[in-house]
Amino acid sequence: MNTIKELYAYRQMIASLVRKDLRGRYKGSALGFLWTFINPLLQLVVYTVVFSFILKTNIERYYLYLFVALIPWIFFSSSITVGAASIVAQKDLIKKIYFPRMVIPISYVTSCFVNMLLCFLVIFAVIIVSGTGFNFAALLTLPVIMAVEYLLALGMALLTSAVTVYFRDLEHILGIVSMVWMYMTPIMYDKSMIPDRLLPVFGLNPMTHVIGCYRDVLYYKQMPDLTSLISAAGLGVFFLIFGGIVFNKLQRRFAEEL
Repeated sequence: MNTIKELYAYRQMIASLVRKDLRGRYKGSALGFLWTFINPLLQLVVYTVVFSFILKTNIERYYLYLFVALIPWIFFSSSITVGAASIVAQKDLIKKIYFPRMVIPISYVTSCFVNMLLCFLVIFAVIIVSGTGFNFAALLTLPVIMAVEYLLALGMALLTSAVTVYFRDLEHILGIVSMVWMYMTPIMYDKSMIPDRLLPVFGLNPMTHVIGCYRDVLYYKQMPDLTSLISAAGLGVFFLIFGGIVFNKLQRRFAEEL
């Protein structure tokens, strides 16, 4: 509770760091903030071409099937890979003044989350243009799914950012882990393609449940599977608590290690 109270007291600092990150992300580039939308759209085009014309799938409206999963994955992947270096990147700030060190990964994950919310405007536009429409009752559960993914991403960012201070190679290892994790998550393929004997293994992957919930709401236009949502929420809370505990223990020697 003391940690939560302290973080609340520094809420203005978190908001300031979020604004700074969003403004500086594409600073100096010709297209600026438009890259927020261009990057996922380009990935969508590449994956759609590959899996629609080369490695053909029988999934109807594959572009939409992929897009509603790809955007949340980009947010999660960025949170744990680039977020892992967030403490190291702010070492000068950490050495100069006191503030709750959790402010740094929280602000980074939050800026990635805001970025994802902006990309969801593109998803909604694609859904409207495609004529598939919305199930507005199911759409009301979308903030819950987003909140669950945010907790999961924040927990992973707290864990990886703290460990990276002591083990710098983790930042590079996570790039490989993220790539493997993406292919172990039903993003570019349907969950029905997973062999039955491997389903329990995929069930341990929290992003399997999160992506399934996003697809239920935005692609299948139905209420998200309650079991998947509860599983994702449980895993999200677990990783948040575990990441917070590890971060609190390791942050005591941040200044010395940096």
